[in-house]
Amino acid sequence: MASPLLALILSFFVPGLGQFYTGQLLKAILVFTLAVIFALLSSVLVGIPLYIIVWLYSMYDAYSAARKS
Repeated sequence: MASPLLALILSFFVPGLGQFYTGQLLKAILVFTLAVIFALLSSVLVGIPLYIIVWLYSMYDAYSAARKS
């Protein structure tokens, strides 16, 4: 059984890592890839809000998935 708190903490530090921890490999790859793309776009300022959205979603989704398991 996955720990919801650990899943949340992992996604806090690396978006997608919490999904990986809960066994959602494809979603983990997608979230991580989006986070990297938006982090690279942060130099154009449009990436900052998009990165924050992906980051928050990653934490919420990892926590929710761990609670269901």
